[in-house]
Amino acid sequence: MKCRRVYFISGLAADERVFRHIRLPEGVEMVHLNWITPKKDESLPDYAMRLSEKIDASEPFALVGLSFGGMLATEIAKRFRPVQTVLISSIPLSAHLPKYFRAAAAIRLHKVIPIGFVKMMARSKRFFTRETGEDKKLILQIIQDSDTHFIRWAMHAILTWKNEELPEQLMHIHGTRDEVLPGRLTTPTHMIPKAGHLLVMTEPKKVNNLLAEVVGN
Repeated sequence: MKCRRVYFISGLAADERVFRHIRLPEGVEMVHLNWITPKKDESLPDYAMRLSEKIDASEPFALVGLSFGGMLATEIAKRFRPVQTVLISSIPLSAHLPKYFRAAAAIRLHKVIPIGFVKMMARSKRFFTRETGEDKKLILQIIQDSDTHFIRWAMHAILTWKNEELPEQLMHIHGTRDEVLPGRLTTPTHMIPKAGHLLVMTEPKKVNNLLAEVVGN
């Protein structure tokens, strides 16, 4: 089934700028579901439902979620049943979280670790990734602009997320060198060789070709 609108949800500590290289076929609208302020102790599914209020479900649509955004997309898909749910560098089931995530949750590390340290590590990592110089600068700016309180909430939401239901129409794009959410721990439908977590920026042509399949063009 063709759709004329695709909703995008970015990853943690990121925004719509990470999709700067994504191009949909002519006539297909790209709509970003930008972050809203989470409520105190709000769960990931509850936040997803509030974020989904921006979706026009009166006509067929597709849903794309990057990393943390893919977890939200999975929850939204339970309610709206999009034509296709596309996860990029993400996981559809909470059981696919790496064990070290669960170890961090067990000792409540996410509650005490300074978010400034988290940002510093994210910035340092850019020296070892494959993005272009221009994209690296953009990513550094995105990290700098990210909201500390949102990151703290999202870390807790991820570590306490419970989901055992796969979206009905699922395309799952993952890189073989994803170091954040390793592909071997989940069940992607499409593996991109040598791509890391931010393949949406390093392998945009491959992602665009797959998205073109989703919208039926």
